[in-house]
Amino acid sequence: MFFFQNKLAFGLFGIAFATLPIAAWPVQASGKGSDTSGASAQVQRIAQEVYKQIVTLPQYGVFDDIHFALKSDSTVILRGEASRPTLKSGCENVVKRIEGVKEVINEIEVLPLSQNDDRIRALTYARIYGNQWLQRYTNNRGGGRYISPMRAVTGITNDPPIGWHAIHIIVKNGNIRLVGVVDTSGDLAIAEMQARSVPGAFTVDNELVVANPENKK
Repeated sequence: MFFFQNKLAFGLFGIAFATLPIAAWPVQASGKGSDTSGASAQVQRIAQEVYKQIVTLPQYGVFDDIHFALKSDSTVILRGEASRPTLKSGCENVVKRIEGVKEVINEIEVLPLSQNDDRIRALTYARIYGNQWLQRYTNNRGGGRYISPMRAVTGITNDPPIGWHAIHIIVKNGNIRLVGVVDTSGDLAIAEMQARSVPGAFTVDNELVVANPENKK
């Protein structure tokens, strides 16, 4: 099985995409005298297409963490956490249409509908992306300060900030989990500190990865 786990925070997942949130660990195919080059190319093609289709979904955003596994028989297993039900169904629908995919097993968890979690998402987003050192991890400049009419009524979960975000914010039952990739250990520490300053949050689990561990600044 080929696993593609969301570890890089630039918005998503895929195969060795250094600027996106997912790393891949391929498991070698076995078989005496068998030629696996064709199968490997097929797996690579399908994985890249799965990545492309999911990261371009309009429902996929800063409050979601999606990854997948690909079996050698071209079965795709979708995993992770979605802040909205439409993302779970959207991922399955687009992956099913990919040429070569035989089956889709959808194990994506839809996060609970909660006004408190919605509040924590909004505050965490403002604390992280409002920080001057962390603003470079999104192209959504000023998005955290503008409150759209829809967001005022439905909350930030149903009207999430648009654009690219390297740090994803996953909130479940008052608990915060940060996933993605940052440049330095200093930025990792700042992101965690900002998340821990959010009132009402129970715990903060920092799963951010440092792209250049030797860079301490």
